[in-house]
Amino acid sequence: MSNAFHLAIPAGDLDTATKFYTDILGCKLGNREGDKWVDVDFWGNELTLHKTEMKLPNEKHDVDMGKVPVPHFGVHLNPEVFNTIKENLKKNNIKYLDEPYTRFEGRKEQQETFFIKDPHGNILELKTLKNL
Repeated sequence: MSNAFHLAIPAGDLDTATKFYTDILGCKLGNREGDKWVDVDFWGNELTLHKTEMKLPNEKHDVDMGKVPVPHFGVHLNPEVFNTIKENLKKNNIKYLDEPYTRFEGRKEQQETFFIKDPHGNILELKTLKNL
């Protein structure tokens, strides 16, 4: 049985999208069909970026930590990878949608999380758990 997921999203220009996912987030590329789509190894999950002009709509929803954008997708990262991505965002002047903050402070599920947009406007939540 596999715990990995597959998610296909609109990505706009594939060169711009793959540069973001590889250079900023540190993901590796997989299969590709010319300029139509490309697979990204999203920390053991298969994220397929499709060349398209369509963008996903999003809105904010109330949750325990305030308002979060929906839809979004993300991943739990080890602290080293999480901090490297934060540095890459800073070096490349990429703005946070929601700045890094701590949730569930002092509890076993304590985590640092932030939200960003990829170049096509897809929203990602990246987090690291204190008690991995």
